[in-house]
Amino acid sequence: MDSVEVPPRLIITGGASGIGAAVARLWADSGAHVGIIVRSEESIHRALRAELRDRQDSLEFHVADVADEGAVAVAVDTLATRLGGLDAVVASAGIEGEMGAALGEVTSENFRRVLDVNVLGVFHLVKHAVPHLIRAADPSITLIGSDSGFVAAKGMLAYNASKGALAQLTRALAVELFDDCGIRVNSVCPSIADTPMARRGMGIDSFDDIDEFPVNSADDIAWTVSYLASARSRAINGVNLLSDFGYSGRSSFPA
Repeated sequence: MDSVEVPPRLIITGGASGIGAAVARLWADSGAHVGIIVRSEESIHRALRAELRDRQDSLEFHVADVADEGAVAVAVDTLATRLGGLDAVVASAGIEGEMGAALGEVTSENFRRVLDVNVLGVFHLVKHAVPHLIRAADPSITLIGSDSGFVAAKGMLAYNASKGALAQLTRALAVELFDDCGIRVNSVCPSIADTPMARRGMGIDSFDDIDEFPVNSADDIAWTVSYLASARSRAINGVNLLSDFGYSGRSSFPA
């Protein structure tokens, strides 16, 4: 894989699979030291057997549920210490909720769990990373949003709500943290990306036979994250960058 300019010390949530793992691979291969917060020990073993194989020397892991603020605080402090500091964080942990469920079928418990992971989990990461990031030369925070923060589809109520919240959280954090701490905050908002969560949500084993619409690869998003997180994008702040092949800009006019 080609090299890319990346911050040298990074923490990623959800870095054991999908987009998070793609970011971890790219940055580890580019010489960065990467801390990964995962949900379970099994996630670590699975990642090292598959998506992060042969990169163990560049990686540090810590198990924590991002919805648990205390656990996230310990994870961030521990990983930042092991990495010798912190230059960037990427919030990639997320869950999809009750995909395909109509309003009457969605439970409050599951709706709340999606918000706890997808929104509060980001808040927890950022809150406890900032004391470390303010010591960096060019600190940055990148959130993994979704085009579902801007457009909606049936059967995705909790997910749509959580990604809409992330779009505004990106703006709010960008204004506050840049003015107070010099930290930039942006998000990458892909449409369908070929990840285990997307395949699970769509009930398919592979996107190979899907030709109705274009599909992001996890590596596509990793390269975009890497640009936004690097000092090369020092003027870009508060941006929710759609990665959707322009589909959100299409008119519904039948022509």
